[in-house]
Amino acid sequence: MFKKEKIKDLHYVVNGVIAADDLQKAADEILMEYGKTAKMPGFRAGHIPLSVLRQKYNASAYGEAIDKLMNTDLNAYLDEKKIRLAGSPKADLPGWEMGKDVEYTLEFDILPELPEFDLTKFSVTKPVATLDEKEVEKALENIRRSRSVAEKQDEKYKAKDGDTAVIDFKGFIGDTAFEGGEAKKHHLILGSGAFIPGFEDQIIGHKAGDKFDVKVSFPKDYHAENLAGKEARFETVLHEVRKHVLPELNDELAKTVGFDTVDKLKEHIRDILNEQYADASQRAMRNDLLDVLAEKVKLDLPENLVAQELEMAKQEHERQHAHCHCEDKSKCKDECKWDEKAEKKEAERRVKLGLVLAEWGNKNKVEVTRDDLQQAIWAEASRYPEPKQVFEFYNKNPNALAMLRGMLFERKALDEMLKSVKVKEKAVKADDLFKQAEVK
Repeated sequence: MFKKEKIKDLHYVVNGVIAADDLQKAADEILMEYGKTAKMPGFRAGHIPLSVLRQKYNASAYGEAIDKLMNTDLNAYLDEKKIRLAGSPKADLPGWEMGKDVEYTLEFDILPELPEFDLTKFSVTKPVATLDEKEVEKALENIRRSRSVAEKQDEKYKAKDGDTAVIDFKGFIGDTAFEGGEAKKHHLILGSGAFIPGFEDQIIGHKAGDKFDVKVSFPKDYHAENLAGKEARFETVLHEVRKHVLPELNDELAKTVGFDTVDKLKEHIRDILNEQYADASQRAMRNDLLDVLAEKVKLDLPENLVAQELEMAKQEHERQHAHCHCEDKSKCKDECKWDEKAEKKEAERRVKLGLVLAEWGNKNKVEVTRDDLQQAIWAEASRYPEPKQVFEFYNKNPNALAMLRGMLFERKALDEMLKSVKVKEKAVKADDLFKQAEVK
């Protein structure tokens, strides 16, 4: 048991001693386990004398024994105090020598106790949008576009927005061609935004057979540093212009997507859109409730968890802004800057909400079932051309599966909470609905 402790809020520093005899006894038990499988010349497996095992493996056995005995003391201490660790403890063994008592220090944070709060006194807003029939028409138009036929036009036809241009191009900075700036018979949908801003606009109005230069400037944040912010010229040849001819909106088109009539197809689209609206309303209410919990629930936070969350946020910021190269950080673009104060505040919010949802969810028996996980993975896999890769990813990455489970747990906890809070409906436009539903 620990002989000394220093406690400040959720931060603990405890000192303990492991007697030399107890340590040797624990190390010998570990050595005997080693001896069951160890192979040494002149000895049969399982028959190596303890004295011989000590000569070869004593150092590593001592290390394991120290960890084991420190953990035993720590677990007994946690049980006695009725507290729980928030992360792994930091151990220090100053000046320890083999054969002597081990004096050690453990430093750790503990999880806070979740205060009682009455959900019935909390209120959230449920944004509700009425389905606009234009959305149905837009969906029908997308179906028509997906089944359009790109018909080659004659040489008198001038390329328009939405057409497909078949082009050769070769890019130059000054008089020097640059790597990766050349292609032959490339199919480019004009207006798609697939190329550098301004490129596609300069093809519009040209006819098959035209040869011309396209002049553009690479964005300053372009991923290739040797091109970022530079003016470029592309020698371009327009071989073909293909106009997308859309099929008629009739029952025959409806049958190609599995419906007998256009009316039944429209009904199906309305059902899907209404489900999306309902799902967006639920997501918006979750966001609103998170704001309420962050404000109303008072909770001390383990410093180490906040530090870990802040470090992960910093690493993600650096990954997303790897294109930012400015030696003087004060002159960086706003999006490239790391605001330590603001980011720490956000880290504290995430840690707080994570603890609140975890504690409340456990107390109220929220559970993520196997079906929940499977449905979530299926939903994600359906968004990719190769769904099998998504399943393989989760099968091979238990950490990713654990993160998914955690996300589902928090979502289910919020949905359970929403059953008790006061809900006020508010009519909004569809754009505002989906904006409020964005993940925070």
